[in-house]
Amino acid sequence: MMKIMTEYEKSQLGLPHIFDEAMTKMYYEAAKLSDEYNRTSYDDTEKLSLLLSQLLKHVGENVRIMPNFHCEYGHNITIGNNVFINFNSIIMDNAEVIIGDDVRIGPNAGIYTVNHAIVPDERAKGICICKPVHIENKVWFGADVKVLAGVTIGEGSIIGAGSVVTKSVPAGVIAAGNPCKVIRKIDENDRV
Repeated sequence: MMKIMTEYEKSQLGLPHIFDEAMTKMYYEAAKLSDEYNRTSYDDTEKLSLLLSQLLKHVGENVRIMPNFHCEYGHNITIGNNVFINFNSIIMDNAEVIIGDDVRIGPNAGIYTVNHAIVPDERAKGICICKPVHIENKVWFGADVKVLAGVTIGEGSIIGAGSVVTKSVPAGVIAAGNPCKVIRKIDENDRV
């Protein structure tokens, strides 16, 4: 007998799906924790750490996420060690989001793993497709960077302010623009 997949299971496999009641419940649970996180004082690091550990799949050591932080579910987000995410970030973790070690993310950043159907009648039915996003170690985003579904940003790369990253970026480069494109490699001449 063939098992019928839930809409959430479909979403995790990158299959077309429709946001349903079970997914709405997961979203509301994450929203409650996000709201509490955003209302917690900056200096209450113990409570902030506890809330992140309840909200996210994994949180490394020395992680600081400034308010207002919002996510879709939280349980699809893995964050490494020594990560700083500045004010007003959103991570729509309808699929897996992995943020490596030593990552810096500027204010107003957005990471989006979900996309609506392209064909209008499918979109009108609420059909979506999800793809994971991977941010490798030592990546730095400037302010207002948006990363779209299916993107990997390679280790050590810099994404310039205001960029919309629609395709994967290799390791060790500076990339910027809308759409984001590689400008040049990072080399020894960049040392301060």
